[in-house]
Amino acid sequence: MNLSRLWTIARLELTQRVRTVSWYVLLGIFALLLVGVTALSFLSYAPVEERGAGVYSTVVYITLLLAVLVSPTLSGNSINGDRDAATLAPVQVTLASTGDILFGKFLAAWITGLAFAAVAAPFLIIATLAGGVSAWMVIISVAILVVQIGLISAIGVAISGILPRPLFSVAATYLVVAALTVGTPIAFGLVGASITSEVTQTSRYVERCADNSDDCWGEDGSQVGEWVCSDWETYTWQQPRFDRVWWMLAPNPFVILADATPVAFDRHGGTVDLFGAVKHGVRSAQLAPELESTWDECARDYRYSNAPSAEEVIAQTVPSWFVGLGLQVLLAAGLLWWAWARTRTPARTLPTGTRIA
Repeated sequence: MNLSRLWTIARLELTQRVRTVSWYVLLGIFALLLVGVTALSFLSYAPVEERGAGVYSTVVYITLLLAVLVSPTLSGNSINGDRDAATLAPVQVTLASTGDILFGKFLAAWITGLAFAAVAAPFLIIATLAGGVSAWMVIISVAILVVQIGLISAIGVAISGILPRPLFSVAATYLVVAALTVGTPIAFGLVGASITSEVTQTSRYVERCADNSDDCWGEDGSQVGEWVCSDWETYTWQQPRFDRVWWMLAPNPFVILADATPVAFDRHGGTVDLFGAVKHGVRSAQLAPELESTWDECARDYRYSNAPSAEEVIAQTVPSWFVGLGLQVLLAAGLLWWAWARTRTPARTLPTGTRIA
């Protein structure tokens, strides 16, 4: 590949995009959407002392959501659209190689997607100034956002080189992106619910005080007098084993973003933003359920057990974002290689009805 020719292809592609008024209209609509989202986020996180982290995570997630929704349309017909318009063949007979064309269009689609991140930048700055946002949170979340936009653009450009029809390639790109964003939690829920283990709980309770008084507990929660306890009872039920399929969520772009980004906690160990909430939910799925337990309210040292805080759950579980990101990179690289094989010249075979010039 030649960097000069690659940039020429990308610049031509970008020039065609920015000439259309619809592109600026789309960016304007996104800016208005962010105004509403930012205002509502400040109101929603008003009870939080440092609400900037919550607002910041919301704006980043909305930016990623729009990139997921728009990028397939912008990149899904990059190559076969030029083939249908009879503008691809003239470029192929120049000094530009197949790699120059393919990666030039990928670079253009990536830069186009990053325009949404540029529009979101002022709102991210406002959220950062509201407090609670660390420098590492900004650096890592923005880096993951940029990479995710690039991977989605790469998938769209690759599929446009694999499939001959622009409409089908855009639809196929949406299907692949939907599989990563929506399909992974659906598969996680269905497969996890289908794998169950039997849980057994043995319990007994305080029925009344031995002296028939109304209150068997002291002010500090300790036992007062003697108790009359119920008989031991055993309950069993089937518990879904989501801890065995938590890895299915790893390739999800929203999970990768949350799992990789450092999060803040309140004084009780709870989450204060969307990154923390998503990370806590995903990491909680790694914890295996307790299959045998005893609940003895009559025990002298009986205390109600407290569930671990979000900070404790995240501390005792393992991150998976780099695995999911690696799977996405392998998927994009494989599709780009396939697109290069289908686009290279001279072509030995072409799909029926494919236009050459």
